Amino acid sequence: MIETLNPVDPAPGGSEPLWLTEQEQDAWLQIATIAMQLPGVLEAQLQRDAGIGFFEYSVLSWLSMAEHRTVRMSELAELSRGSLSRLSNVVKRLEQRDLVRRAPDPTNGRYTNAVLTDAGWECVVQAAPGHVDAVRQFIFDPLSAAQVQSLREVGGLIADRIRTGLRSAADPAGVAAVDSSCCEAADPA
Repeated sequence: MIETLNPVDPAPGGSEPLWLTEQEQDAWLQIATIAMQLPGVLEAQLQRDAGIGFFEYSVLSWLSMAEHRTVRMSELAELSRGSLSRLSNVVKRLEQRDLVRRAPDPTNGRYTNAVLTDAGWECVVQAAPGHVDAVRQFIFDPLSAAQVQSLREVGGLIADRIRTGLRSAADPAGVAAVDSSCCEAADPA
């Protein structure tokens, strides 16, 4: 089976991959643990305290910080680090709960704005203290001020690389076909 994966480039000319050093592997395992477990911890806290998920909170939070509590959907997708289709589905659910409404952009009718309602504002106000406590507990409390600065710098470098890769992945010429047959379940026959 051929599957499209991005933004990873294959090793040049079929050469042996540049395997991780022991130090790199240890660092990678720490990042993988954070990437896999932190979203669930934050999701559980927000569900318990406010009845919303992490992505929903992110959307509401960005709207709460915007002028007139209004952001174009395309911009909100970028801010909340989600695709436009994912955002559209989430905004639809938030509309059903009267936390957000959609409205045509008065400056350009081709765009749609997401607008935080008063109920949405109250939801963010209620959810924010617990969310900040969880972020502080799991991320910042174990770190010194110097480590927070290092995390900011290193996280920025990694996030920039990921965003660059995602943008290039949107370019069809950058798509690499990868043989994923090694990852498929073996045929029991």
